[in-house]
Amino acid sequence: VSTQSTGVKEMKLFRATFSLNIQNKIFRRISNPRGYCITTAPAVEPLVHETDYFAQTDLADDPDIQAFCDDSLSPVHVAAELSKHIVGQDDAKRAVANALRNRIRRHKLKPGLSQEIVPKNILMIGPTGVGKTEIARKMAKLVHAPFIKVEATKFTEVGFRGKDVDSIIMDLVEIGVQQMRDLTLKSHKKQIEDKVTERLIERLIGDTSSEIFPNCKHIYEEIRNKLRAGELDSFKMQIPLSGHDAKTIDPLDRSHSKVVQIREIRETLMEEEAQKIFSRENLIEKAIKAVENDGVVFIDEIDKICSSGYQYQSEASAEGVQRDLLPLIEGTTVNTRYGNVDTSKILFIASGAFHDSKPSDLLAELQGRLPIRVILKNLDQNDLYKILTEPESNQIRQQKALMLTEKIDLQFSNEAIKAIANISHEINVTMENIGARRLHTVIEKVLEEFSFNCHLYRGQTINVDVKTVEEKVQDLREKTNLKQFIL
Repeated sequence: VSTQSTGVKEMKLFRATFSLNIQNKIFRRISNPRGYCITTAPAVEPLVHETDYFAQTDLADDPDIQAFCDDSLSPVHVAAELSKHIVGQDDAKRAVANALRNRIRRHKLKPGLSQEIVPKNILMIGPTGVGKTEIARKMAKLVHAPFIKVEATKFTEVGFRGKDVDSIIMDLVEIGVQQMRDLTLKSHKKQIEDKVTERLIERLIGDTSSEIFPNCKHIYEEIRNKLRAGELDSFKMQIPLSGHDAKTIDPLDRSHSKVVQIREIRETLMEEEAQKIFSRENLIEKAIKAVENDGVVFIDEIDKICSSGYQYQSEASAEGVQRDLLPLIEGTTVNTRYGNVDTSKILFIASGAFHDSKPSDLLAELQGRLPIRVILKNLDQNDLYKILTEPESNQIRQQKALMLTEKIDLQFSNEAIKAIANISHEINVTMENIGARRLHTVIEKVLEEFSFNCHLYRGQTINVDVKTVEEKVQDLREKTNLKQFIL
């Protein structure tokens, strides 16, 4: 190793020096053609500084990003929230949770590095009724980001009659604009409501700043409080038709005015005041930014646009749809009515049952653009039982709430719930396996009589036990047994 220091020039990666502390010496790589030099340093420099990667401003300092990106959504938290509604399928929950968290992490990086990081798109593989679509539905409620769920079978290749895949991004932008508008209204809600209240007072009793009745301020304040509380929403007042001034119309002349409730007037005035607060151009710019950086597209039934080589493909444009999806997922620019949208940072999640095909039947290029694969397992009777009992809005709770509207107290024994789960699994095995959707069939069959003749059971308590379940689904089981003999 050369100890000469002629022409020493430190090579840096992201402005951090390659350093190695060996016996209080620092080896620094230099541009000296003779090799390396040994120099001493009072302290060891870190391999990479945090500031070399991270943006100077925190995520919370950017309101546009923070609006669509909740920094508190850790992967564990996302998986826990999904578990409140979906039983099992932990691999799928982890993949989705990590993908969503990586969106937040990328926002914290400097622009140069963050532009190089692309989302790891996901392909979920599993039979019908195991939770693929439900994961997407619940994920949409968790993330405050533009989200759209589409069916792959709804699209055709460019040149065929029907919708092409570019309409996915167009619809996603529409959702983003509406979400950004709602967020803006929410952040300025009090300001808008105060202005609307003052305008309603002015229409009701005149200008509140008038000095004609200086001793009536308490009346103005009383009316203002009632308007804010919504106590006057059902009252009616006269408003001018479009193109007429409220100050010039004759109260007795109904040809240039109409009488409506204050509730309806408030909605119109809220819209007018909202338009004054934010410009359309600024709103669209923020919405496109949110779509490009935080948008999520869930493509369901992707297996329906592929088939194995020996099968006849009736849909002539199915493979063409796959080809059209390639640039969309890889990253392209889509022209929408709001402007151009770059799709390279949008997260795509595709799912399919792949009953009559397999993932390898997809175009190889499309498989490469969906690098994260998650396999969802079939549901057994224990899973079906958990679906009926563990989720916050499980089907048993839903049915009890529905019957309670008819003044009927519906009670299920634990054994009856297990019987419903076992029968559903049995039918899935002997007939077509439709997963958790079979529970709907069995439960509706059990409650059919009580639901139809609800007037006869009003005010009563109905106890559903194992015997009741067995009796109600007897016909369904007989049809199931005959199914295996049909050619």
